[in-house]
Amino acid sequence: MNNCPFCKKPIESYWTYCRNCNKPLITNIDEELNNRLFTHYDGISYHSNDSEEEDFFDINVIDDESIELELTQLEEQLTESEKLGKNMGDLLLKKASLFYKKRDFPKALKNLELALENFLEEKDFLNVVISHNELGLIHEETGFFDQAIYHFDRALSTLEDLSDNIKKIQILNNLGNVYYLINDFEHSYKYYQDALNLAEKENMEVEAIKSSSNLVEVLLSLKDFDRVKKILKRNLEFFTQNEDVYGIIQTRIKYGKLYYYLGEDYYDQSYNCLTGVLKLIDTIKNQISLFTKTKLEWECFLYLGHLHSLWDNDLEAEDYFLKSLEAVRTFEIQENIKEGIVLEAIAKFYSLKGEDGKAIDYYRYSNDIYQKFGDKSKIGEMKYHVATIFQDYIQDEQKAILYYEESLEIFESLNNAKMAAEILNKLGDLFVSKQMFERAIDYFERAKDFFAKLEDKYNKNIITEKINSLKDNDFNLSNL
Repeated sequence: MNNCPFCKKPIESYWTYCRNCNKPLITNIDEELNNRLFTHYDGISYHSNDSEEEDFFDINVIDDESIELELTQLEEQLTESEKLGKNMGDLLLKKASLFYKKRDFPKALKNLELALENFLEEKDFLNVVISHNELGLIHEETGFFDQAIYHFDRALSTLEDLSDNIKKIQILNNLGNVYYLINDFEHSYKYYQDALNLAEKENMEVEAIKSSSNLVEVLLSLKDFDRVKKILKRNLEFFTQNEDVYGIIQTRIKYGKLYYYLGEDYYDQSYNCLTGVLKLIDTIKNQISLFTKTKLEWECFLYLGHLHSLWDNDLEAEDYFLKSLEAVRTFEIQENIKEGIVLEAIAKFYSLKGEDGKAIDYYRYSNDIYQKFGDKSKIGEMKYHVATIFQDYIQDEQKAILYYEESLEIFESLNNAKMAAEILNKLGDLFVSKQMFERAIDYFERAKDFFAKLEDKYNKNIITEKINSLKDNDFNLSNL
């Protein structure tokens, strides 16, 4: 058992703060090399090890002079090891860790790749797993999700020959996180559920709690609210029993989201949950960093903004949305996909208020974020929303057509028949209003084909009536 570096009293390895003196537990670099990625699940849901985030992610605790000194010492050790023909993998991992602290991702990646080569040559497969995981995490953070999945997959396949179920569970969660970020809920659900199944099979209660907490995010998206309730009830009991404030906060945030998605009858409960969480965070603000504080707050602010918007409390809604944006921009080191989510929420808010110019601006801002992360579906949605504003409110048909066609191209490339059909129908209507009937018929015909594939007879029949009406009109005009 370890001791707290502050009060020197015994602590458990999974504690995120000392329950004796309430100080955050900051892990040292050497420990992080072996377990950083395996002691928390990064991404949307509950992080089991807040201490790592304090040390690795909070730029406020970075001591540049200390890091530069360590880098210099490491360079000397690497030079000496190379002369003596010693394995340099561990030193390269340390070097990568320090560059990660400096947020120098290219150099961190380079050193991780060199470390990986060394470990493969030495057949040091446990460190091969760790290196792949580190590479995966950085690629995930920088938006290269395909590369992240590749490295997590390699880590998982390497672990098949090693008896380390804890690492396997946590890699499964890492994969679940990446797939969740790209809205692939089917794969995300699979990996989270696999992690949960393995944890329960091996009687690893803490790992099961973490995995089920991650799974909640997917279940909310899939609207499996009954299962979400069961998981959150169990998790809250566990965190309360263990006096884990961080876990309690994360679980109550999820309760707030659950009540929001359950609908109008539960909005008051959602509001009480989220405002209660903010009060709880305020009670521990002196024990956590600004980074951790804002990372806990951003979703509370976001959903409180949604609630006030639904209640027509425009000033409060705007205030909470902007607080959420400020929180995301505080804890992110570089642009983060969460910023796109908040910007999109603000855009929708301004659109509902009839502030079309602001709405378009924020849709464009969110589009820029999604563009950098390669989220094609979201890019298509942003362009669709802008087109709708130009069509319905500003009445600029030309710009509406431009944005609809750009959105259509994206949704067709994604084989999203529903969105493609809807956009083609709108384009048909626009060209009818411009009295360009041949173009309109062409769009309606394409929309009809998509509705047929969707087996949507109702909309298919409506489109057929539009086409027949235009053809009859064309026939009557030609006979005048």
